[in-house]
Amino acid sequence: MSTSTLKDTISAQVKEAMRAKDTARLGTLRFLLAAIKQKEVDERRDLGDAEITAIVEKQVKQRRESIAAFEQAGRTETADQEKAELAVLQEFLPQAASQAEIDAAVAAAIAEVSASGVTGAPAMGKIMAILKPALAGKADLAAVSQQVKAKLAG
Repeated sequence: MSTSTLKDTISAQVKEAMRAKDTARLGTLRFLLAAIKQKEVDERRDLGDAEITAIVEKQVKQRRESIAAFEQAGRTETADQEKAELAVLQEFLPQAASQAEIDAAVAAAIAEVSASGVTGAPAMGKIMAILKPALAGKADLAAVSQQVKAKLAG
């Protein structure tokens, strides 16, 4: 089995996009690779797949926010460009969790925290601390947070 890392995969995709002369995809991939290299230089070490996934997630979140802002401003062309970049970035995230998987994870985390007797606002933090690693890259954590809030409000 090859020990190809997420970074290797992204680098290979950059080369493929160059060969295919896919400039839009190439731009997004290069931007992602630059963000990864920047963090590696800052921390003076190679990043693991989990850390690279976190960078991808951050960029996905930025694209989602940009798309919403551009659509509100009626700039559909720019929003479409961001959507294309979002699609490229999402290829490097783990397979998205289904709503049923998210519901189950939320229910389990709430049960676990309730069983330890923690309620109210502190419970929210503890529940999200359980869910973050479990759903990292697989779900929109802002949406999951809303779901937890709603469940806690009863």
